[in-house]
Amino acid sequence: MEPEIKITKELQVVTLKTKTADKFIISGNKELAGEIEVRGSKNAAGPALVACLLTQEECIIDNLPLIEDISITLEILKDLGAEVEFLSERKVRIKCQDINPEKMDFVKFAKTRISVLFLGPLFARFNQFKFPSPGGDKIGLRPITVQLNALRKLGARIEKEGEAYSVERNGVTGKEIVLQEFSVTATEIIMMASVFAQGKTVIKGAATEPHVEDLGNILLKMGANIKGHGTHTIEIEGVVSLHGYEHSVIADYLEAGTFMVIAALTPGRVKVKNVDFSHLDLFLSKLEEMGVNFDKGENSVTVFYSPFIKPVKVQVLPHPGIATDLLPIMVPLLTRAQGKSVIHDPLYGGRFGYVDELRKMGADIEIVDPHRSFVFGPNILRGITIESSDIRAGAGLIIAALMAEGKTTINNIFQIDRGYERIEERLQKLGADIRRISN
Repeated sequence: MEPEIKITKELQVVTLKTKTADKFIISGNKELAGEIEVRGSKNAAGPALVACLLTQEECIIDNLPLIEDISITLEILKDLGAEVEFLSERKVRIKCQDINPEKMDFVKFAKTRISVLFLGPLFARFNQFKFPSPGGDKIGLRPITVQLNALRKLGARIEKEGEAYSVERNGVTGKEIVLQEFSVTATEIIMMASVFAQGKTVIKGAATEPHVEDLGNILLKMGANIKGHGTHTIEIEGVVSLHGYEHSVIADYLEAGTFMVIAALTPGRVKVKNVDFSHLDLFLSKLEEMGVNFDKGENSVTVFYSPFIKPVKVQVLPHPGIATDLLPIMVPLLTRAQGKSVIHDPLYGGRFGYVDELRKMGADIEIVDPHRSFVFGPNILRGITIESSDIRAGAGLIIAALMAEGKTTINNIFQIDRGYERIEERLQKLGADIRRISN
C-alpha cells in the first residue's frame, strides 16, 4: 500500500492510513544483503515536538521519522493552534504562539502514548486545562500515577472527571521530586513543567534514556537552566521565558537493534547505518555473548548470518541496561539457541503476549510468571497467521517470519506502522519477501 501524502501550505502529513484489516505477508528463509539506514528516534521526536509549546517563537526540528505516532502528535499540535509547516520531507517548522488547550482533540490524544508528554508544557503555560488518558501499546498496566503525583508536587490540582482529567494550578514553585520508578515520561514531563517554576526543581530517580538526555539538550538550546540530564538527578532552575530552537532528532537505537537481529537470523550480510553505539552498549555485549557475528564501523555495523546462537539470560533494566522495547526483538534469536534461555522483564506485566504468537509458529517457550519466561531451543519456526499486539511485538514477529519456513501472515500491522517507517519497503530493498496487503 503506497503512503498517502497530504500537502498543504501549513502542514504536510505523511501517514500510511493503515486500515484495521491491513496485513503483512512474509515468506521466510530469504537471503538478505545490502545496506539499511536507521531513521530518527520516535521516542526522541515526540518530546522534541511537544517542547515547542514552551515558547511562542519558531522551532525547527529535523530528522523526523515518518510514522503514525509522529503524524498524530503533529495533528494534536495543529488542533491546539500551532502553525506547522514541513520545510522538507523530515524537517518541520512549528510556531506555538496562539495555543488554546480547550481545542484539544481527545480522540487523537488517546491514540498515542506520546500524548502524555503534553502535560508538561501545558502545565507550564496554562493555569488550567483538561486531557484524556493517553493511548499507546497494550503491554500490561501503564497507569500515569507517577506522572500525576509528580505534577501535584509542583502545585497541580488534578481531578478525574469521567474519562478525562482536570488540571489546575496557581503558580509553580520548584520542589524536590523523588520518582517512585525510573519513568521516562514522568521525567520528561517534570523537566518541561518546571522550566518556569520559581526556584529550583530537583528530580531524583530520573530516567537516563538517550531521548531524556536529548530533551535536556533541547531545553538548553531554548534557554532553560538545566543540568544533570542523562543522570538520575536533574536540576532545573526556573527562568522567565524560553526561545525557539533548531534540532536534529537522534537516531533510533531501537530500530538499529531490530535491523541487527534481522541480519543475524537470515542468510547474507547487512550493513546497518546511522548507529549510535553509546546507546546500545549492553545490547551489543549481549549479542556477542549469544554468538552474533558483527563488525563495528564508525557509525555503522555490518552483521553476518549467525546460525549458532548460545543460550543466555536477558534481563530488562533501565538505561544503560537492555531496554524493555528490545526484548521482543531478541526472543526470536533465542529460539535458535542450543539450550535454555531466560528472559526477564520486571518493568511491565503482561508484555509476553507475543510469546503466544511465537509458540503458534513452533517456538518452545514457557511463561513462568507475568515477568519471566524460559525459551528452549533450537526450534524451527513455521509460517502461520499471527497478530501484532504492539510496536515492538510486531517487529519481533516480523523477525520470526523472516526466519521461518513457509508463509506468515501478520495482522494488525497498524501497531508496527506506529513505530517503524515503511518497514516493508526498506526490507524489500535487502531482498526480503514481504508485502503489505490492504483489504
